[in-house]
Amino acid sequence: MNSETAYRHIAVIDIGKTNAKVVVLDAGTGAEIAAVRIANSVLKSGPYPHYDIESLWRFIIEALKGFAATPGFDAISITTHGASVVLLDAGGDLALPVLDYEHIYPQTVQEAYGQVRPAFAETFSPRLSGGLNVGAQIHYQQSAFPADFARVATILTYPQYWAFRLTGVAANEMTSLGCHTDLWNPTTQSYSSLVDTLGIRALMAPVRSAFDALGPVLPALAADISLSSPVPVYCGIHDSNASLLPHLVENEAPFAVVSTGTWVISFGVGGDLDHLDPARDTLANVDAYGRAVPSSRFMGGREFEILAAEIGIASHEAIEAALERVIEKGLMLLPNVVEGSGPFPGRKMRWIGSATNSAERLAAVSLYLALMTEACLDLIGAKGSIFVEGPFALNRAYLIALSALTSTDVIALAGSTGTSQGAALLTGIRPAGAAASSPTRTELPGLARYRQSWRGTLIS
Repeated sequence: MNSETAYRHIAVIDIGKTNAKVVVLDAGTGAEIAAVRIANSVLKSGPYPHYDIESLWRFIIEALKGFAATPGFDAISITTHGASVVLLDAGGDLALPVLDYEHIYPQTVQEAYGQVRPAFAETFSPRLSGGLNVGAQIHYQQSAFPADFARVATILTYPQYWAFRLTGVAANEMTSLGCHTDLWNPTTQSYSSLVDTLGIRALMAPVRSAFDALGPVLPALAADISLSSPVPVYCGIHDSNASLLPHLVENEAPFAVVSTGTWVISFGVGGDLDHLDPARDTLANVDAYGRAVPSSRFMGGREFEILAAEIGIASHEAIEAALERVIEKGLMLLPNVVEGSGPFPGRKMRWIGSATNSAERLAAVSLYLALMTEACLDLIGAKGSIFVEGPFALNRAYLIALSALTSTDVIALAGSTGTSQGAALLTGIRPAGAAASSPTRTELPGLARYRQSWRGTLIS
């Protein structure tokens, strides 16, 4: 990264659904020069499953303390997973625990929410399971815990909650508000009608740009961390949009970005919102500049974790070598390993054919993930080169299959998931040249027939 500011090192708080980390990036190169990580646990106690906020806070502060002297940092940025908000009381404490978005509400609550949520044409947010629509979370908390909800004084999007803990400044931000919450209208860049339907407009913190420095670390906290000078804290950004930001800075539309982690989220940069199908998990995300970006998703990273734990390990070389055998014998995996999202809703996982070893099964998994990604890209009308980042960028079998399916250059971005680097750009530095692999452009014999068979089973 090339700095346009005086910053040398930037600390990034990066809270994913599965893991949380604090990293320090070199502003000149974008390299991760220090990092600590923990699992992001969900507590089952209390009124509903919720995130262990205080453990995360202790982890963040201890990490910043450890990095304050070496390697040091002179700015802080923040990125987190979406589909989460924090409800604060008048004293700035939690009015209710921070709800795990995977929690499923009683059917009566779900039906009641369905009666009040805005149309897709207003929010470009599909109806999703559990609390993946943040509006559903707030409606549930209002409905099930009215006395506690009556104490809510401020509602914050998740990255901005951590900025509030560090600075005392309350803010909301568009990438998290525009992340299938039902609370945002991406075409008007303003709150949706649901905010008034739920009666929460007065509770919503002011909307600030992701690029705004909200303030320095609070004095008492700065002393505890042993900061030698004031350190600004930037507003923060939704993690998939953090991954997208370097591409928006560096590339001309149209192109596609496939951001892989717990979720595989595809962005069709330069596309339009005219053909999105809310029944198939397409939506508009909102980028760091407030612009709507057609997007689609499935829980591919979680699916891969589940399958890999069941199947066992094999080398990348063995998996890649097994691709053609798998295609020839018609070994395939059908969606969905994780139900409740993705381009083929209502389907349950099913294997067709048999494998002789773990490499063949993992090759079939890679083909499945590529087929799901291709379906997601088709649904958003993605055009141009495909940039893949995160763990799937290391899966050669997946990259080969995706290139062959789309007849498009697939460019794997090595290294970090991109979320931390993207969040660091909020401080005004410029992205370094991405450590991209040579574009993958390949064909796989028999893949067109395999794809036709795979798709055929989904419409039969």
